[in-house]
Amino acid sequence: MSWLLLALVVGSLAYCVLTIVAARRHLAVRPASLPPAWPPVSVLKPLHGLEEGLESNLRTFFAQDYPDFELLFAVRVAEDPAAAVVEQLRAEYPQVAARLILTGQPPYPNAKVWSLTLMSREARNDLLVMSDSDIRATPEMLRVIAAEFSGDANLGVATCPYRAVPGRGSFWSLLEALGMNTEFWGSALVARMLEGMKFAVGPTIAARRKVLEAIGGFDRLKDYLAEDFVLGNFAAEQGHGVILSRYVVEHHIGAQPFWANARHRLRWNRSTRRSRPAGYVGQLFTNPTPLALLLVAVRPEWWPIAVFAMALRAAAAHAVSDWVLGDSLCRRRWYLIPAQDLLSFVFWLAGFFGNTILWRGHRYFLRPDGTFELRD
Repeated sequence: MSWLLLALVVGSLAYCVLTIVAARRHLAVRPASLPPAWPPVSVLKPLHGLEEGLESNLRTFFAQDYPDFELLFAVRVAEDPAAAVVEQLRAEYPQVAARLILTGQPPYPNAKVWSLTLMSREARNDLLVMSDSDIRATPEMLRVIAAEFSGDANLGVATCPYRAVPGRGSFWSLLEALGMNTEFWGSALVARMLEGMKFAVGPTIAARRKVLEAIGGFDRLKDYLAEDFVLGNFAAEQGHGVILSRYVVEHHIGAQPFWANARHRLRWNRSTRRSRPAGYVGQLFTNPTPLALLLVAVRPEWWPIAVFAMALRAAAAHAVSDWVLGDSLCRRRWYLIPAQDLLSFVFWLAGFFGNTILWRGHRYFLRPDGTFELRD
């Protein structure tokens, strides 16, 4: 047992080294040059309810420093409180072309895809930026994304990395943000380096309309829980370029009590297990902390290995959170990362079991191919 654990720890240490190299590789990509003309952009924003910080999140999109863009928002019913926020911002920014679309109840499991479908039909432009309601951006976001597409005619899909920001007063959201900004994005960077970008990651994705149509449109994504992942996967399979953008957005995950956070983590792990089965098993190596502690429990005299493992994990976490994401949270709360690593390991194990998820008050069944269906 001790030698098996040692082998796993060594594998995890190698993964930490790969993470540092992958972070450097991403930073080495030269920023796109300014295009001769800025392409018009349509920003699609699905909304549902009055989420924490919604007005501040949406305001950053009205304040984009870009010559030609429009904003489209979608809610199910006019009484949704998010609609009132949109109308308030439309009044404050009359110079911005912004529209609100009522979608009604979605006819299939993925309500977000239904909203994107209707908004894309109304969108006037070919370059579409799909962004969740919990995202904040700086005024230059659209300029960076548009420059990347203008500089590469083969580019079909671009995923924006995100810097997770926890809600106030929520310890569990704080831990989750630390995990996103270190472990999750570390694994995404390593996958990019070893395989190339064959996937996309919400919550902000840009795509050419013709590429979406080529992969079968949003209709092909409607039954998938991880519609963002398969969008990038389908585009890459057809030979379209998929990249990890240089632009980093802020993902405000909101304050959550433990059980709400646990349901979210479990949903994420069960979805990932079906989207990338082999990759999900490989997540065992994404941080060495749990493995090193298990090794010390079996062989206490090997404690220097655990110290070295946690130091290398800290270096990998810094490379991702500080170099790539520009995140100050991990610099300030670095001492909580081992606790997040242990919690992440527990939910990773839990993700191997069960086929149902709870999402917005409904229970869904996950199929082996990553599609899902409503159960109640």
